[in-house]
Amino acid sequence: MTSGPTSETRGGRGHTGGHGWMMVVCCIPMLVIAVALVATGVVSTGFLLWAVACTAMMFVMMRMMGGMGSVDRGEETRPPQRPRSS
Repeated sequence: MTSGPTSETRGGRGHTGGHGWMMVVCCIPMLVIAVALVATGVVSTGFLLWAVACTAMMFVMMRMMGGMGSVDRGEETRPPQRPRSS
């Protein structure tokens, strides 16, 4: 017997927290390319600022949407349903 909500009680969204982190990790290649371009002198350091800002915006967006960690902590991400009256 388990003590926490199962993926069925969470609407089958048990992997959502991991998916959110995966989305942020997908920004790593962009950051590596930005660092390489700045290191070789192809672009200015301002380009690196844009790449970091993009990653930060992705992180904030995923947090605001409840896609990073809210399901893993056992919190419900959807508002409770009101019972229907007959």
